[in-house]
Amino acid sequence: MKITGIKIYPVPPRWQFLAIETDEGITGWGEPVIEGRADTVAAAVRELSEYLIGQDPRATNSIWQTLYRGGFYRGGPILMSAIAGIDQALWDIKGKELGRPVYELLGGACRDKVQTYVWAGGDDPEGEIQQLSRLLDMGWNTFKFNGCGKLQHIDSHSAVDAITSRIGNIREHFGNRIDFGLDFHGRVSVPMAKVLLKELECTRPLFVEEPVLPEQFEAYSVLSNQTSIVLAAGERMYSRFDFKRVFERGGIGILQPDLSHAGGITECMKIAAMAEAYDVAIAPHCPLGPVALAACLVVDFTSQNAAIQEISMGIHYNGGVEMLDYVKNKSDFELDNGYIRPLNKPGLGVEIDEDVVKEASRGMQFWRNPVWYHEDGALAEW
Repeated sequence: MKITGIKIYPVPPRWQFLAIETDEGITGWGEPVIEGRADTVAAAVRELSEYLIGQDPRATNSIWQTLYRGGFYRGGPILMSAIAGIDQALWDIKGKELGRPVYELLGGACRDKVQTYVWAGGDDPEGEIQQLSRLLDMGWNTFKFNGCGKLQHIDSHSAVDAITSRIGNIREHFGNRIDFGLDFHGRVSVPMAKVLLKELECTRPLFVEEPVLPEQFEAYSVLSNQTSIVLAAGERMYSRFDFKRVFERGGIGILQPDLSHAGGITECMKIAAMAEAYDVAIAPHCPLGPVALAACLVVDFTSQNAAIQEISMGIHYNGGVEMLDYVKNKSDFELDNGYIRPLNKPGLGVEIDEDVVKEASRGMQFWRNPVWYHEDGALAEW
């Protein structure tokens, strides 16, 4: 079997699909994207395709190493996201050719189902109680929402009180009927993270995600020693070599590699194994589309330390487009009390509707994240 070509489809709301075609008529699907830089990732995929055309797609390890080490410059969000989508598609081809789900090729499932969580609220958090009530009625009981909006490097007591009051009201309203994680989104400086983590302990979040920017990873251990809240991070780390530094320092209880950013299944299986050695759980980051989720589930079902899976159904970025709009086998993604079972079709287990993808890709307007400013005119972390 040989790779004969690639096709790239940017689609709403901010995703991108890759189809790798073969001379035996098997097509593998991947999702190489950096949200807000999809076109840049597409250019990287096209450049890397020079290493793909004519190769046996089943040689996933050899191809991965060539894509990663074949160029003098390596790593980072663009290259690793390009490799991630290619890797997903290659595993999809291998599973389809063998007639087996990818998770079986990696040793089989170590659990029957995995718990998922969904987003509530938006970028500037407010009104979560109403949204959480609706989602709770739909059968969900585990959520994530932004911990705060804009926050100055050193902010006021009133700003802290507004955050703690809002989240405290959510906990008081629902009691222990729900669990939730809080995403600081890298908006919080190290000094303010110390304050907020202490003030929010009484609300008992499952975790606080990106308590500080990944550039400040050395603060994770300091912050962890000062709070009982589990700290989570990893969506802006792109290889096992990035994560290695975090493991060595300690402080993170939940690791969140993104299967479309951190080198795909091949790399994230290694990251998950590293995390297990340090007694760290994994919860793959996935505010993305169905191929990315399918890849995440491969890692979830083959990793003992997988704790919970993010899923993008109804997320505020979607803007009327839903994850399953691009999927033929929608019933395979059905949830039971917030749990999802393995996708048992050959390959990644997701059947992409290429006609829908092609139509959605026409005239695609590329998404860009908002650019925020503080009242004084200084740039704010989004």
